[in-house]
Amino acid sequence: MIFRSISRLFESWIDPFRPRDNYRPPEKALAFVWHFVSQAKGAFLAMLVLGGVVAMLEAGLFWFTGRLVDLLDGATPAAGWAGLLGDHGLEILGMAFIVLVVRFLAIALGALVEEQTVVPGFFNMVRWQAHAQVSRQSLTFFNNESSGRVVSRVWSAGQATGDLMVSLLQVVWFMLVYTMTTLTLISSLDLRLGGIVAAWIVVFGLIARYFVPRVRKHARETADMSSMINGRLTDSYANIQTLKLFSREEDNDRFIRDGFEQFRRTLIRFTRHLTGVRASLAFLSGLMITAIGAMAIELWMRGEITTGSVAFTLGLVLRMNMLLGRMMGQFNAVMRNIGTIQNSADMLAAPVTLIDKPGAPELVMREPSIRFDNVRFNYGREAGVIEGLSLAIGAGERVGIVGRSGAGKSTLVNLLLRFYDVQGGRILVSGQDVRDVKQESLRKHIGMVTQDTALLNRSIRDNILFGRGDASDQAMAQAAAEAEADGFIADLVDHKGRKAYDAHVGERGVKLSGGQRQRVAIARMLLKDAPILVFDEPTSALDSEVEAAIQQNLERQMRGKTVLVIAHRLSTIAHLDRLVVIDGGRIAEEGSHEALIARGGIYADLWARQSGGFIAPD
Repeated sequence: MIFRSISRLFESWIDPFRPRDNYRPPEKALAFVWHFVSQAKGAFLAMLVLGGVVAMLEAGLFWFTGRLVDLLDGATPAAGWAGLLGDHGLEILGMAFIVLVVRFLAIALGALVEEQTVVPGFFNMVRWQAHAQVSRQSLTFFNNESSGRVVSRVWSAGQATGDLMVSLLQVVWFMLVYTMTTLTLISSLDLRLGGIVAAWIVVFGLIARYFVPRVRKHARETADMSSMINGRLTDSYANIQTLKLFSREEDNDRFIRDGFEQFRRTLIRFTRHLTGVRASLAFLSGLMITAIGAMAIELWMRGEITTGSVAFTLGLVLRMNMLLGRMMGQFNAVMRNIGTIQNSADMLAAPVTLIDKPGAPELVMREPSIRFDNVRFNYGREAGVIEGLSLAIGAGERVGIVGRSGAGKSTLVNLLLRFYDVQGGRILVSGQDVRDVKQESLRKHIGMVTQDTALLNRSIRDNILFGRGDASDQAMAQAAAEAEADGFIADLVDHKGRKAYDAHVGERGVKLSGGQRQRVAIARMLLKDAPILVFDEPTSALDSEVEAAIQQNLERQMRGKTVLVIAHRLSTIAHLDRLVVIDGGRIAEEGSHEALIARGGIYADLWARQSGGFIAPD
C-alpha cells in the first residue's frame, strides 16, 4: 500500500498530455531534445543528482574495501568483534550506514524517478506532442509522406529521446562522476597513479572526438533508411489485396528487398565505426590496467602505499574499466538514438502550413450560403486546375457540379473545406471568408460523403458517432436506418465475436463492402445534421435498389439545407435546382437539367455519351 502511494506520487509528476500553444519542436537534434527535457526539468535534475550520488557511493565502496583491509591488517584476530569495534566502531558503523541506508535510498529513488516518472510520463509526452504536431499538418503534408514513415517517426521520437536521456544520465553521467571520483581518490594515494588515470581519460576523449561525429552521421543515415523500409513494409501490408490480385508478390519482394539492401549497406558503414571504437578502447583499457597494476605493486614494494591501497586501487580501476565497457555498449544505442531523433526532428519540425489566423473567430452560420469569388488554385503550379471561377450558391439551394475527370470538381470542394488555401480570390460561407475563421468551426457546419469512403479501424458505433459524439444510441440507429445500413449492421460479427454496432470494420473499413462503407458514411453525415451538405459521388458504390431507397431519405434530409453534389452519374443530380458544368477550371455552363439539354452544349454531350449512367473520360 505504501509502495503504491509513493509510486502514484512519482507517476503523476509529469503530465504527458498537458496542452501547449505550439507543439512544433526545433529542427536540430540537441535543441529537439532540450525542447522536451525542459518540460520535465525537475525529473531529470533528480536523476542527475541521484545518479551522481550513486556513482560516488560505488567508487566509495572500493575505498571502504581498502580501508577495511588496512584495519584488519592492524587488528588482533583474537580480540574478535569486540576489539575491532572498540578500536574502530564509529568508522565501521558509518560505512555500514552508508552501504545499507544511503546507498539504498539513492538507488531506490533513482529507480522511482526513471521507471515511474520518466518512462510512462516523459516518453509518452514526446510521443503525444509529436502526434499533436503532425495531426495538424495539411493534406499536402500527408500526400507527400507515407503513413508508415509518419507513424515510425512519431513513435520513435518518444522512444529515442527518452532512451537517450536515460542513457546519458544512468550511464554517461554515472561514468563521468565515477571517473572523476576515481581520479580524485587514486591521486590522493599517489599522484603518479593519478597521472596514469588522467592519461587514460585524455586518450579516451581523443578517441571519442574522432569517432563520435562519424558515428553520428552514419547513425542519422541508418535511422532514415529504417524509416524508409518501415514505410515500404506498411505500404505493402496496407495494399496486400492489390498485390495478390495482380500476382505481383515477387515484384514486391524485390522492391522490399531493395529497401533492405539499402538499409543493410548503410548499417554496415555505421557498424564498422562502432567496431573501430570498441577495438580502440579495448586496447587502451588493457594498456592502462597493466600500467596502473604495475605502478601500484612497485609503490607497495617500496612501502609507499599499503596493501589495502593496492586492493582499493586495482578494484576501483577494474570497476572503471567495466563501466567504460558498459558505456561503449551504450555508445551504439546513444548514436542510434541521436540519429533517430534527428530523423524524427526533420519531419516534426516542419511548420504547419495551413493554420488559423491569430485570434480567428468561430464561423457564425447566419445562413448556409456559399460563394466562390474569382477563385484561382493550381496546387502551387502557375496554371492548370481552377482559373478565375465565380459561383454563388444561395441558402437552401441544391447545386450539382458536373465535368470531365480533372476539371477541378473535387478541388473545389477541398477549397471549400479549406483543406487547401486559394491562390487567388476568396471563398465565403455565410458571408465569411473561410481563411478568417477557425478551420474546425468551418468543417463543423459542413457534412460530407466522399466517393472513396475510408472508415476508422474501430466499431460501427464509433464510426457513425464521429458525426456527432454526443448523440444518443436512438439517434445513431435512426441515422443508420435512413442510410439503409441498419439491416447489414444487425448481422455483423467481427473476428473477436463483437456484434452489430460493436463490430470493428478493419483498417479503412476493409471488412465491409464498398456499398456498406458508403452507407455507414452517409449515416455519419446524417447524424452530423450540418446546414451545408457536400456529396462527392455519394452513391457510386451502391446498387440501384439501395440507391433509390437512400435517395428518398436524402431528399427529406436535404430540405432547408444547402447542398453541393459532385457526380459522374448524371441521373443522380438531374433533379437538383441548378447544375454547373466546369471545364478547364472555369464555369462553362449552368442551369437546370432541361435547360442544359436544350442548349446542346457540354452537358448535353455528356448526357448523350453516357454509358450505364457514367461520363465518358473524354
